[in-house]
Amino acid sequence: MKLKKLLALSAASIMALAGLAGCGSEDSSSAAESKAESAAESTAESTAESADASSEAESKPDDTPKPMRDISAWELVKEMTYGWNLGNTMDATGNNGLGNETAWQPTKTTKGMYDLLAENGFNVARIPVTWDSHMDENYNVDSEWMARVREIVDYAIDDGMYVILNTHHEEWYFPNEENKEQDKEQLKALWTQIAEEFKNYDEHLIFEGLNEPRLRGTNKEWNGGDKASRAIVAEYEQVFYETVRASGGNNAKRMLMMTGYAASSQKNCLQAVYLPEGDDKLIVSVHAYLPYNFALNTKGTADYDSGNSEITNFFKTLDELFISKQIPVIVGEYGSMNKSKDDGSSNVADRVECVTDYLTEAKKLGIPCVWWDNNAVYGNGENFGLMDRDMFKPDWYFPEIIEAMKKVYA
Repeated sequence: MKLKKLLALSAASIMALAGLAGCGSEDSSSAAESKAESAAESTAESTAESADASSEAESKPDDTPKPMRDISAWELVKEMTYGWNLGNTMDATGNNGLGNETAWQPTKTTKGMYDLLAENGFNVARIPVTWDSHMDENYNVDSEWMARVREIVDYAIDDGMYVILNTHHEEWYFPNEENKEQDKEQLKALWTQIAEEFKNYDEHLIFEGLNEPRLRGTNKEWNGGDKASRAIVAEYEQVFYETVRASGGNNAKRMLMMTGYAASSQKNCLQAVYLPEGDDKLIVSVHAYLPYNFALNTKGTADYDSGNSEITNFFKTLDELFISKQIPVIVGEYGSMNKSKDDGSSNVADRVECVTDYLTEAKKLGIPCVWWDNNAVYGNGENFGLMDRDMFKPDWYFPEIIEAMKKVYA
């Protein structure tokens, strides 16, 4: 509307000037009108072109290469505190296009959510993304989906956070001999596109190649798989690693998170994580909801037992295998569920005690932990939600848990 008014005003002004110059001569008046119309058209075209160019510039993200610090992953991870997962959002499965963002939970992601995180000391943001249903038969990623992922990444980057971008809930990779070659082909195609899109980002953006790769639907799914499947997961990670490192831009120095079978905390899975020698920009990725019966088992207990050794044993294993060798680790998923006790009361005090113990052990070893928030809070399901994702004013459902995190890192 403003552009049309501007063009009309420009044309009227030129016509007025032309009329003054050609007064008293019919021929000169016609000539003036013709010149005025020509000038108005030229002005309109120029203004429209300028507006189009301005609009295009505003819609395109800044692809200027950002300076990237050439530091080790060990040094970078020391700068991290505690983190938060955007769960049940960009990782929803199904073929709903951009609608996937709200397929599993009702709220579209906003910049205000990341502002709230940054204000409360979070400096790690993991953004789980499922790409499967957004790829065509030639493995090309839908451009609108890629753009929305990038927009959310920028929300966190603009708040100075470290961002972990991954491939999540990919139902096409299945680590056995029959499937592995096609899986590797698709994995390479996908990471080629992601790496290209984000190649100019600095060290604040971290790539995580796989999320919980496992023999889905089998009796080996969650018990560590077997030697063959663990080895094939390592092959997948090698494809991810080599694809990103060869992709140009800042990706030769990009921090990469390397995942073992199912991102499991079992020792045999962690020992099989692919970690090529000579690259100091690699981080081990692992998930651990502990103690299991309290934190993850929906049929377990709502009471936290501080004498349970699962948390301490987990971190002892990470120290033995990695930290003692200066190989950094990030716990990409952890948390405890909101449950009702037998008397109907909340278990929030137990969750506060649990997260305090968990993060205290992690901090001793310099291991950042990223809470799994799936925006589910009440009911009998996996209620890990911490943030009330109100689009106008996001806040916390359980501020006591957030304060406990802050206290550990104070």
